[in-house]
Amino acid sequence: MTPLRAPTRFRSLDDVETLRLLAQNLGEGIYISDPAGKILDANAAFLQIFGVRSVGELGQFHAADLYADPARRDAWLAALEREGTVRDFEWTLVRPDGQRRTVLDTSYTVVDEATGERFYHGILVDITERKQLEDQLREQLTRDALTGCYNRRFLLDLARQLHELGVGTWGCIFLDIDHFKVYNDAHGHLEGDLVLARMARFLMRQVRAEEPVVRMGGDEFLVVLQGESALRTEEVARRLQHAAARSAPVAFSLGWAVRAGDESLEATIDRADRGLISVRVLTRSGDYPRLPDEMERRLG
Repeated sequence: MTPLRAPTRFRSLDDVETLRLLAQNLGEGIYISDPAGKILDANAAFLQIFGVRSVGELGQFHAADLYADPARRDAWLAALEREGTVRDFEWTLVRPDGQRRTVLDTSYTVVDEATGERFYHGILVDITERKQLEDQLREQLTRDALTGCYNRRFLLDLARQLHELGVGTWGCIFLDIDHFKVYNDAHGHLEGDLVLARMARFLMRQVRAEEPVVRMGGDEFLVVLQGESALRTEEVARRLQHAAARSAPVAFSLGWAVRAGDESLEATIDRADRGLISVRVLTRSGDYPRLPDEMERRLG
């Protein structure tokens, strides 16, 4: 007796209906597009990622318009042209409603043998929530818990970014609270922490949002200016000196430096630190006994 063969329907990926149901029920977005950027077909998850109800709604937009950074689409196309397939290509899309989502795109090129037409088949995985969590964790790792300033870990990331982006100019302003140890020993660490927090707020009010304030450790702070802003390094340093007399919570010394040649960020910071030491010698000579009292007056 010949055994009955099980029907292939819904049991094999060779079955068209099985593939259709699989595509429509997957949580990842599946799409087919042409080189011009038109979405020809997509599953429900893809439409949900873009916040639309039909493929026709996406047809109103050019693919490049859906990229937060159009250069990323150029990079994606170049990779497909070069390799024929792309895996986990990360990019940020802008939905028609303006919301941004971060996705991983795995795609490949298909050529119709009959017509020579090219198409792109791909899968999008929405990683927006994961990226947000990563950003939050990175923020926590690169922030000083006491002052809210950035920390040394941030500097390592910044140095790498400056190199990767090809930023050739930067400036550094290094600051040190005068006689902080004397005040800290006299009034305790809690009061000392308040001094540091107030100093951090003062510095962040005096500089632009894109000019990070870094707590280097103890009572030392750093301001970094990048690109064209680096040309303002001395100007910002002078402004901090003038603002100190009006609104700084404590007296401080500072030094500054602008990148020379092809030196590293660390080398520029070191030169700014050495400049601070020379300024400190001039400003502190003969005044040491009185400055802690001045600190108390300003904080009081």
